[in-house]
Amino acid sequence: MEEAPHPLSPPGESQRIRAEIARFLQEERLKPKLDKLNAKRANNSIAEDDYWQQRAEYELECTPETWFRYAAKEVTRLQEVTHPVKFSHPQASGAISINAVGQSNAKPWEVGTHVLGDKPALDVACTDAKYLPIYKFLSLDVDGRSLIERAIDADQAFADALSDDSAHAAALMSAFATLPLPKVSPSSHKLAKQLYWPVQEGTYHLLAPLFSSSLAHAVYKRINDDRFSDQAKAARDARRNKEAFSGTSHDYRNLIIQSFGGSKPQNISQLNSERRGENYLLASVPPTWESPALRPPLKVDTVFSRYFERRREVRRLTEALRDFLKRVANADSNLRIRQTRAELVDDLCGEVLHFAAELQRYLEPGWSAAPDCRLNLAERCWLDPARSQSDEDFAAHRRQGDWKDEVCLRFGNWLNARLQTDQTHFGGPEALAWQAVLGSELKLLREEFDDE
Repeated sequence: MEEAPHPLSPPGESQRIRAEIARFLQEERLKPKLDKLNAKRANNSIAEDDYWQQRAEYELECTPETWFRYAAKEVTRLQEVTHPVKFSHPQASGAISINAVGQSNAKPWEVGTHVLGDKPALDVACTDAKYLPIYKFLSLDVDGRSLIERAIDADQAFADALSDDSAHAAALMSAFATLPLPKVSPSSHKLAKQLYWPVQEGTYHLLAPLFSSSLAHAVYKRINDDRFSDQAKAARDARRNKEAFSGTSHDYRNLIIQSFGGSKPQNISQLNSERRGENYLLASVPPTWESPALRPPLKVDTVFSRYFERRREVRRLTEALRDFLKRVANADSNLRIRQTRAELVDDLCGEVLHFAAELQRYLEPGWSAAPDCRLNLAERCWLDPARSQSDEDFAAHRRQGDWKDEVCLRFGNWLNARLQTDQTHFGGPEALAWQAVLGSELKLLREEFDDE
């Protein structure tokens, strides 16, 4: 019995698929290869004959027929999954990665892959990152459907775009359709995480905890949107300008970035590469109780170089800002760089206000009059305001308000000194952008002093 023919595809659909495939092969496969090859030629690091031979090989590799054969052969090295095993260890090759939507019977307060619904963002597990372009190819979207979806559905338009030979086209689509299927039998690896779980006397289950890349991706996108969207920017601007804001603002305190894959996140998985190897870790610790047993800052010339900079959050923010400025030292300024830089400085200014509030609340008024207090008058006026109630000369100096500018200047000088590295040198005309950011934040800090 002859197989029933597929229904005819909509007019022009196969042509649109061919055009998208051609664009992918030219722009995403051939062009990067030729750019690198042309750079070698420009630097005279490749012989002319070798250049033309290599160019011809690249052009042949990126023809549709050659690419289809390669992709159909090597697609078996890829698998769509939610839990790639390489997050446990990057060299755990051969161990099984799974595609699971989670436990549907989980309690409402339990968080897992199940909260993403029936269609979580799928990751790709592969034996080698060099095969990931095959997944990018099968992810190409034409008229709202990806090529992998068309292959699974035996779509006629995709078949027409692949080959005029229906049998050859069917064989290619059949190979592509294996992408979601498991490629190995269930197994673990000596480098993967494993846990012996006792179930009864003398017996146990061997469990292999796996990382849900799909859940991590959803969390990553949500947090990035809360931090860097236009609404988040508008909320921060309103807060700085002390203006009302009608929307919702989300803030994630003590957020930590966990890195997977180092400089080659694509070696872990496709979604990990899209996240640049970053995974957000939310603070999950008990609250830290603040002790009122504070010692006054005596026998020091300034509170910034010893008392303030030793605070845990101040160290964390200062290191984060220094590392960030080193990473972007040679990069062109853009919106994200400016926003991140301003946010970190803003957080440090917040720590300044919090630090001062602690001293003002918990120390006895007049502590700055002690003989061994070496702070200058500006910092005394700032940190010991209640002394004004019993010291009229001190109160007169504080009412003048000059101390506010000097405190801001001292904080700025301290921060500049802590950020000095070979890659981040401040103080000259090359640091105008940084000085503008710092100056803006110090102006806001000065305004906070005025509100006290």
